[in-house]
Amino acid sequence: MPESSTGELAREQKYVAALYERLDVLRERTRGQLDAVLAQGAFGTHQNRSERDNFAVMYTQRLARLWAVEHGLCFGRLDHAEESRADASRLYIGRIGLADDDQHRLLIDWRAPVAQPFYRATPAAPMGVTRRRHLHTRGRRVTAIDDDLLDLDSLTDADRASLNGEAALLAALGEKRTGRMRDIVATIQAEQDKIIRSDLNGMLVVQGGPGTGKTVVALHRAAYLLYTFRERLERRGVLILGPNPTFMRYIEQVLPSLGETDVLLSTVGELYPGVTATREEPPEAAAVKGRIAMADVVARAVRERQRMPRTPVEIKLDKFTLKLDRQTLEAARSKAGRSRRPHNQARAVFIRHLLTVLTRQAARHLGRGNLDEADFADLREDLRTEEPVRVALNRLWPYLTPQQLLIGLFTDRDRMAAAGLGAPERDLLLREPPRSGEKPGENWWSAADVPLLDEAAELLGDIDEGVLRAARRAEQEREERIAYAREVLELTGLADIMDAERFAERQQAEETYLTTAERAARDRTWAFGHVIVDEAQELSEMAWRMVMRRIPGRSMTIVGDIAQTGSAAGAASWARVLDPYVSGRWREEHLSVNYRTPAELMEVAARVLELVGADLKAPESVRETGERPWALRVATLAEAGPVVAAEVVGEGRLVVVAPAGMTEEIGTIVRAAVPEAATGPGPAALDAPVAVLSVTEAKGLEFDSVIVVEPGRILRESPRGPSDLYVALTRATSRLGVVHTEELPEVLNGLERR
Repeated sequence: MPESSTGELAREQKYVAALYERLDVLRERTRGQLDAVLAQGAFGTHQNRSERDNFAVMYTQRLARLWAVEHGLCFGRLDHAEESRADASRLYIGRIGLADDDQHRLLIDWRAPVAQPFYRATPAAPMGVTRRRHLHTRGRRVTAIDDDLLDLDSLTDADRASLNGEAALLAALGEKRTGRMRDIVATIQAEQDKIIRSDLNGMLVVQGGPGTGKTVVALHRAAYLLYTFRERLERRGVLILGPNPTFMRYIEQVLPSLGETDVLLSTVGELYPGVTATREEPPEAAAVKGRIAMADVVARAVRERQRMPRTPVEIKLDKFTLKLDRQTLEAARSKAGRSRRPHNQARAVFIRHLLTVLTRQAARHLGRGNLDEADFADLREDLRTEEPVRVALNRLWPYLTPQQLLIGLFTDRDRMAAAGLGAPERDLLLREPPRSGEKPGENWWSAADVPLLDEAAELLGDIDEGVLRAARRAEQEREERIAYAREVLELTGLADIMDAERFAERQQAEETYLTTAERAARDRTWAFGHVIVDEAQELSEMAWRMVMRRIPGRSMTIVGDIAQTGSAAGAASWARVLDPYVSGRWREEHLSVNYRTPAELMEVAARVLELVGADLKAPESVRETGERPWALRVATLAEAGPVVAAEVVGEGRLVVVAPAGMTEEIGTIVRAAVPEAATGPGPAALDAPVAVLSVTEAKGLEFDSVIVVEPGRILRESPRGPSDLYVALTRATSRLGVVHTEELPEVLNGLERR
């Protein structure tokens, strides 16, 4: 290494070491502040305890951010022409901002406006920058330096002698995959930076082909928005919605590495509190449940449970029989409807009206026609507690949970017919009810059910018997704690000094104070400050309806690629899914450069893209690897195992993408050849050297090598087979192969034959 390069590396190492020393000081200081707050305990007034808890949360979150930026704390430097900046000619760029005790800037947060030239400056428009330096680090040590020259004429002789390196972006692209998405904070490109820093308000659609960095741009946008609009977004929170749990595990480390630890990551199947939908739904059934028409189906299912018998309802008591005729029931339902309340809350109006009618009847039977107000209320309460009356009223207008409503609907053909579902749809959706005495667990619900549960919750309201029972239990437990506290105080002789209720509160275990993301995850009605939807083309119309409830302000970043839509319930165009909510008031940005997939692989995928749509254009790749994609025909699929084993190289990761109906079979074959291989979604698929996934499970992920099995069947097994094959062929960062037993689809005939 030249002496000038060695000297530059040593100087940068010294500066970065000083930054880490400052980071350690701040961590120790924040830890001390947190310990001091926690040492105060839970004593004092309610205001004192509330202030203590707020400080505890603040210091905890600050400490989490300080630890999250350990890797790659500082990654760049901007050198400015002396006359372009009066305050500093050299700025270091990193994951967070750091200053010394005198508030002199040591490190600039990458999201700060002053850091924009690091991502946007070019030789044609240098923005006052002469040199952009990329610092490569391992642990806390600087291992290499790359310089981009933006204004050569402004460099001094000393600057010219210290130039180093090669393009940082291409170096990053060539690194092996680790099974988790990495941030691109050090290599953000100008078109990406423009999107990341786009305005918070309104709907932004980011349309981009495979490998263009849509997901990582969306995550960096979340970090940027939280930095720029901290006060607004910390209170309401940010939701990031992804296609499946494996994908969420894949991206989960990106935001913490950028200093943001309080963002809710969720899938559609996890967005309804208390339900984690894991049941696999047949695509045809999911498509039916995803249609917007299901909103009317759920509404009719609710109305169908508000029973209006054609014959009078007789309620037999010990001494007489009461009757409710159709006219009375219709009047009660009409009154409940005019209240514009959800089903469970409107029930109170319905029941109140009928109880008034029944009380008048009972008074006449008892010969007490002219009751005063107090006597009428007493008789009314007596009737309300009579078992036959309660049973009759509950049958007419029952309390319902969303789960009860949908279970009752999808296990009963007659109810589905009454709700407006045709015979073919009933055949698709009919299910066996949960076993007697068993609550439906995770295996009963699919991701397609969750938007329907959400729709039902809107129509039913939050009041149900479970809530009432929980409230009664909580009150009973509180009374028991107070009674116990009173006994303790009497035994210790402190009963005259301390109030039993206050003592019970102090002895109760410390409350768990939840972060914004944790509180939002528990509250179905939470309104977020910003929502990011990734792989958004896969969301059904009913899923969009659910998501829009979470963001009444319509501040959204919607990321996807219409060409990759695989779900039969997914989007055919952005206008079709968004215009019903904002009527054209959304803006679209395009990512056109493929940073992931080499040109040799993209050439193959582009031919498949023509099957998806003749007017679609594949993104342009920035690099070539010299690795030609290949195809191998085998006599039986059993021969695929040794082929996969031979493709495993070093520390890279390989995925076998198989038709959905064959993943188990292919998984067994691959595990016989590569015992450490993983089959199906989940953390194991990200961490294993080889994984076997369906197209849906692999969507949004990237691997060093990809082997696609039976592409012809992938084309056939889905209504959007060309989109699925396009997705499968664009998961690789380096090598691509195809293994098949049947004839290769004509569109892949250009592959090199093995």
